[in-house]
Amino acid sequence: MDEELYSRQLYVLGLPAMQRIREAKVLLCGLQGLGAEVAKNLVLMGVGSLTLHDPHPTCWADLAAQFFLSEESLGRSRAEASQAQLAQLNEAVQISVHRGDITEDLVRGFQVVVLTDSKLEDQLNMGALCHKNRVYFLMAETRGLVGRLFCDFGEDFTVVDPTEVEPTSAAIRDISQGSPGIVTLRGGSKRPSFYDGDLVMFSDIEGMVELNSHSPQPVRVQKDGSLEIGDTTTFSRYLRGGVVTEVKRPKAVKHKPLDIALLQPCMVVQNTQEIQRAHCLHQTFHALHKFQQLHGRRPKPWDPDDAETVVRLAQDLEPLKGAKEESLDEALLRTIALSSAGSLSPMAAILGGVAAQEVLKAVSGKFMPLDQWLYFDALECLPEDETLLPSPEDCHPRNCRYDGQIAVFGTGFQEKLSYQHYLLVGAGAIGCEMLKGFALVGLGVRANGGVTIADMDHIERSNLSRQFLFRPKDTGRPKAEVAAEAAHRLNPDLQVTSHTCPLDPTTEDVYDDGFFSRVDGVVAALDSFQARHYVAARCTHYLKPLLEAGTQGTRGSASVFVPYVTEVYKGPTSAEDAPYPVCTLRHFPSTVEHSLQWAQDEFEGLFRLSAETINGYQQTCTSSLLGTNETGILALLQQVMGVLRTRPQTWQDCVMWALGHWQLCFHDNIVELLRKFPSDKVLEDGTLFWSGSKKCPHPLQFDPNQDTHFLYVLAAANLYARMHGLPGSQSQTALRELLTLLQEPDSMPQNLFSAEFGQEQLKELQETLDDWNKGPPLKPVLFGKDDSSNFHEDFVVAATDLRCQNYGILPVNRARIKQTIGRIIPAIATSTAVVAGLLGLELYKVVSGPRPLGTFRHSYLHLAENHFIRSAPSAPAMQSFHHLEWTCWHRLTVPAGQPERTLESLLAHLQEEHGLTVRMLLHDQALLYSSGWPFEKQAQHLGLRVTELVQQVTGQKPKPGLRVLVFELSCEGEDDDTAFPPLHYEL
Repeated sequence: MDEELYSRQLYVLGLPAMQRIREAKVLLCGLQGLGAEVAKNLVLMGVGSLTLHDPHPTCWADLAAQFFLSEESLGRSRAEASQAQLAQLNEAVQISVHRGDITEDLVRGFQVVVLTDSKLEDQLNMGALCHKNRVYFLMAETRGLVGRLFCDFGEDFTVVDPTEVEPTSAAIRDISQGSPGIVTLRGGSKRPSFYDGDLVMFSDIEGMVELNSHSPQPVRVQKDGSLEIGDTTTFSRYLRGGVVTEVKRPKAVKHKPLDIALLQPCMVVQNTQEIQRAHCLHQTFHALHKFQQLHGRRPKPWDPDDAETVVRLAQDLEPLKGAKEESLDEALLRTIALSSAGSLSPMAAILGGVAAQEVLKAVSGKFMPLDQWLYFDALECLPEDETLLPSPEDCHPRNCRYDGQIAVFGTGFQEKLSYQHYLLVGAGAIGCEMLKGFALVGLGVRANGGVTIADMDHIERSNLSRQFLFRPKDTGRPKAEVAAEAAHRLNPDLQVTSHTCPLDPTTEDVYDDGFFSRVDGVVAALDSFQARHYVAARCTHYLKPLLEAGTQGTRGSASVFVPYVTEVYKGPTSAEDAPYPVCTLRHFPSTVEHSLQWAQDEFEGLFRLSAETINGYQQTCTSSLLGTNETGILALLQQVMGVLRTRPQTWQDCVMWALGHWQLCFHDNIVELLRKFPSDKVLEDGTLFWSGSKKCPHPLQFDPNQDTHFLYVLAAANLYARMHGLPGSQSQTALRELLTLLQEPDSMPQNLFSAEFGQEQLKELQETLDDWNKGPPLKPVLFGKDDSSNFHEDFVVAATDLRCQNYGILPVNRARIKQTIGRIIPAIATSTAVVAGLLGLELYKVVSGPRPLGTFRHSYLHLAENHFIRSAPSAPAMQSFHHLEWTCWHRLTVPAGQPERTLESLLAHLQEEHGLTVRMLLHDQALLYSSGWPFEKQAQHLGLRVTELVQQVTGQKPKPGLRVLVFELSCEGEDDDTAFPPLHYEL
């Protein structure tokens, strides 16, 4: 298992599920756009082998959604033309092409068979074959703006792990002796939620130790949140500590074969209205297949006669069993039939992402599968005004790569797409998918059109399992440049420009007024809320539509923000969690999170802050510590000097320091704490000091044969050496020999400084610091999250584990620690593909021109639990002041004057044009004017030209190329909650 490659995916699926996926054998039949999406996702996610079957020759209509094909592929088998490019995505996946017929013997050799965009007859035959041979079967297809997916995992499928969430776990406050026993939890209103019937296990309990070895038992939740368990009458009395943890239970799933499910469909829907629409879609697909069976072709694009035939065929079908008998929606049937001839890349991405996730569920037993049908439609992408719908002539095939899209929207819309210029911020997983979508739909392929990519990051190996435009040979190169090259290969007509500088306040001279004047819209594919807020603010300022998406594991969201139509972006802030109290981290940790935070603080203090502090003393030539009151700095210097009287010169010096620091942290400091607070200390009220959340620690004895002890010294010594510019060592054998020597009684290092800072201590510390300052500056070590060889993770993992051992806290695995310290977002290719497809649908709407709010969609999904929610965004809130009304998209515009206006003229203009008496005027938070100032100060400012005033107050000239100065204002008579629109002063 290449854990670096699949690192983000492992956080979603876990190692056992990933190992089962690596052994899976999948047969994929059908390599049009939808099949290509399924194949791409499965290969990126690392299935064991993928066999392709599609003997049909490539045609022009395929190129609208099939990104592995090109003009050179025309006439070649789709499967054979796709194989080579698929193989480049992941060399660990065996990819082959089956050229013969699909037989029962062949099917038996696979765990999963996926059928895409196939005839109903083939679907029924393959479904029956798979059900009979206990092979998992999936069928997926799209027709224009509608699509569906069917799953049959057999009659006795077991879901090993039904949900994505970690098992619920809580610290215990008390357990009563009785029948039943009552478990009181810590955490107050923030404690985790258990539910009646949950199975739980207990661990780390002192006193009532019988529960630690007890088998899983059910709980009943009381009104106060406590848990009722079995009889504890005969158990020992509870003393302290302990954790109660939910035990996840497997679930059994029973699926019907396709022939039965066609007449008795179970569907993933949210409400009654969706059920009715899904039933109508179900019958429409059946009618479309019947049309194809009768006529040997699909309905022609926007042909009214063919559409009416489909409507009649649907109405003649037998009613669905178990469904409420209702007349089918003729208008819906007709619209689907008219637009069903096309093939759209966003639809393929959405259905392909969901289908690939279902394959993973089948082979891994991870997460609940669909039950059993999923229907999806995006017919709201079509114009509401029937006079704007395309004609059959407008949708006639042109023998071009966009024929599949033209069949749905017509050539006029294709022209609009070709002249668009979009800014894509972020070339990561979602950014790569969006670039693929831009290339396929033909966005920006004409003069003055194009795509500009902005991303400052470089490609890392962990990116390759999701960011499918990148290959192993691209590792280390700028994402923006490689993505631009790859997108151009997908469509040579695509005009792509890459920028490796970020889009943030420091680059407003690059992404300036002139730049945004050439942009038609912005796509934000970012992994930080701070960056999203900034990009959204730029879009509001320049009145540009924003498409924004994000994922976390199998969750995802896709949103659209359109000037004057929708509300602006208001995502979560990026505020960090409140830090833990220092005393808790230093002396009284009770959770893994406390220990982990302590270990992170140790890394920062020892290898970054200490180096910066000592370098600071060098640079400022500070000659004495005797007058300082910064005990934190003194403690930092004490720790980083540790057992060494002089600056380290050799690897052995670094090992000696690391061993001494191990002794200080995990033995000496614990002994000192227990001296002050013995394990049997009793408080005035009679309770034990070490009770409740305070876990009584115990000192550790260094043992180089214990892996965690050894790893800590190895990592700490290497980091210490790196900070001092000395060579480190990877040799574990040599380190074990050195530790044997250093552990001799006379060689065991002793820490030079005590924790108390008297005058003598400060003098001795000063002398050591003076000696250290004679050498070159130290090299601060900045924590890096994606290099397993730099000892950063090793140090934090070992320190966390040792701290947990000190305090009897159950540790967590290395992967979870790495995720936390690296602030790593769990990610998987499937949810990425789906949200990018959803954004592609919103792109259609934005490009098509003005349309009602109700046709746009914010989308939220959770693939692990089969939740799909799409809803219209909110309209922007309206504000008013006297006769003036505005939303968050409006601004007050003051045109340039000749000669330039003075401040007095500007204020008069606002009074005359808008009836506003300005009380305060600000620019970049600098106060330019206040009606509360003395008359003389007001007069000084009122007589200045606006640009002169800005320069005088801020000390900065307007940047070259700046077209607008933006001001904030407050006015006489406004309410406290009034937020006036920004004032745009044109230059």
